[in-house]
Amino acid sequence: MAVNSKQQEAATREKVKKEKKVEHQEKQQKVRVRLVPIWLRVLIVIVLLALSIVLGAAFGYGVMGGGDPKEIFEKSTWTHIWSLVNGE
Repeated sequence: MAVNSKQQEAATREKVKKEKKVEHQEKQQKVRVRLVPIWLRVLIVIVLLALSIVLGAAFGYGVMGGGDPKEIFEKSTWTHIWSLVNGE
């Protein structure tokens, strides 16, 4: 009987090893489906970056600079800022 139980134990161990190996292979083969595609993530980052630049310029010019925040969309504002930066 002792030999029989050792054989069963060895068979059980082999079975467990095979099952773990199969599970490991299945995990490696799974394809990850993304909720938000990478191209959309890049687009979202670009939009958020542009929005933060506009809001930062509006805050800086309007609140800190004492001007009208709508003036950041005018070309004359930017030419004036450019001339101040370059010392012209």
